Amino acid sequence: MPAHATRIGEEAVALLSAPECPATTTNLILEGSQLALQIHESVGHAIELDRILGWEAAYAGTSFLELPQLGKMRYGSELMNITADATLPGALGTFGYDDEGTPAQRVDIVREGTWVGVLSGRDSAAIAGLPPGGMVRGDGYNRLPMVRMTNVGLLPGDSSLDAMIADTDDGIYMATNRSWSIDDKRLNFQFGCQIAWEIKNGKPGRMLRNPTYTGITPQFWGSLDRVGHEAEWVFWGTPNCGKGQPGQVGHTGHPASPARFANVRVGVKG
Repeated sequence: MPAHATRIGEEAVALLSAPECPATTTNLILEGSQLALQIHESVGHAIELDRILGWEAAYAGTSFLELPQLGKMRYGSELMNITADATLPGALGTFGYDDEGTPAQRVDIVREGTWVGVLSGRDSAAIAGLPPGGMVRGDGYNRLPMVRMTNVGLLPGDSSLDAMIADTDDGIYMATNRSWSIDDKRLNFQFGCQIAWEIKNGKPGRMLRNPTYTGITPQFWGSLDRVGHEAEWVFWGTPNCGKGQPGQVGHTGHPASPARFANVRVGVKG
């Protein structure tokens, strides 16, 4: 943290007089921690099998996914490879066994853009005719264990943040989450970030404040056209994911590197 203090202080001061993010459609590059939250909200919750089955409708909605589409539906571009891996060393969603005694495991969720897996427990998996995924956890002795995310992350690609910027004639680079909103089916979303920079002719330009972007989950992920390589892959996570009634808090991991999306609406207010 001390190594970043000077830069963050200078950016905070510069943001006070920076121009607002313009409302337009452009190429969007997301920094890794913001992409991690994007994964959490538009993939992680949507693939929870209890939501898909309609069991978790009261507190935070259901899901736009339907079981007959499993193995067929296009979730994103061919660069989209998502896994739920409870075995990653040191990640927030890592454990040995879930609360039903199922060993931790890695499950493919999206393979080359196609939806192929879910987050499940023994009961939900049996109804769907699937093997149990070992993703059931409770946050205390007096709470019913339920399907929770493990480490749901986007596998690295072969690009880098510098290469993405250099390969972008016109775009915006956004970093560090400020706000988020997504509908009950995990379909229509809007995110706000703390800071952004314009990209012109492959180079970062002026700083922008109050940057936002919006999209529809499958279309947004379908526009994914660059993914950062393994050297930029970080085990980000959410330590306070809420779910259930009474509410439970869960630790979820979201490995991600920077990524670029084409033709995204940005600067939308309200």
